[in-house]
Amino acid sequence: MSFFGFGQSVEVEILLSDAESRKRAEHKTEDGKKEKYFLFYDGETVSGKVSLVLKNPNKRLEHQGIKIEFIGQIELYYDRGNHHEFVSLVKDLARPGEITQSQAFDFEFTHVEKPYESYTGQNVKLRYFLRATISRRLNDVVKEMDIVVHTLSTYPELNSSIKMEVGIEDCLHIEFEYNKSKYHLKDVIVGKIYFLLVRIKIKHMEIDIIKRETTGTGPNVYHENDTIAKYEIMDGAPVRGESIPIRLFLAGYELTPTMRDINKKFSVRYYLNLVLIDEEERRYFKQQEVVLWRKGDIVRKSMSHQAAIASQRFEGTASLGEVRTPSQLCDNNSRQ
Repeated sequence: MSFFGFGQSVEVEILLSDAESRKRAEHKTEDGKKEKYFLFYDGETVSGKVSLVLKNPNKRLEHQGIKIEFIGQIELYYDRGNHHEFVSLVKDLARPGEITQSQAFDFEFTHVEKPYESYTGQNVKLRYFLRATISRRLNDVVKEMDIVVHTLSTYPELNSSIKMEVGIEDCLHIEFEYNKSKYHLKDVIVGKIYFLLVRIKIKHMEIDIIKRETTGTGPNVYHENDTIAKYEIMDGAPVRGESIPIRLFLAGYELTPTMRDINKKFSVRYYLNLVLIDEEERRYFKQQEVVLWRKGDIVRKSMSHQAAIASQRFEGTASLGEVRTPSQLCDNNSRQ
């Protein structure tokens, strides 16, 4: 970024000390594109230098101080004027004075707390970034660099299977079972569906993965449902006593860990939606919440502190969806 004025301009660049070795991760931007950013975890140190290159070496650059900040913030799209910061660290690099030649300033934020995962959604964005500022009397010179943070979790101690029944009285009675209630992002959902009573002509059956993003509080709560995946289980009429296996690989889909009440601003939850369609195009469905979590690919020595923190923060319960009675299903026909 360049600043022009008083005959001098300066190029500001933020360079990480471990840029060559640090892993990068793809992350979706607001416009839906994917870009790669340096990847960090909770508890890791963020260090590097701020480089200032003067475009006119024979002229000086006066300033009111130079600083760098590490910021974690949440931005709600319907309230863009307010940025909610949950991490804000500042390092002063230079006192007010003047710069007569190009130079670099070292910085280090030690064992930085990064409690939440980076996230870009329909109505909210959670981002971490470094911001270097050269304070000027008229216009500050500002340079920002985004990073991505992933939150890791350990294997949950309790991970019971999900077993539920869905029925329409004297018409349909099925039982479905999933092997777990908590899955890591590269996991496989394994299950079975049993048809105990079939008096409706079912022509199609599928499982959808639905992401529900909730933002705001009180009367200003917004829900956004996004169907991440559709998995066809059956195409044709089932018969009584038939069982159909389910095997759904999660690795191919764009998923994030489950996020609950992040800084009291938003939540992201995932549901498995079992959908049946009869020959008259009526839709019957049953939703079940599951918890998604991120497993570390490679365990490094520097990650031991992060893993300990992550294991303490992992929420180990998945709430079961409300079970509707057969009469409720029959009255509503569960139509979508």
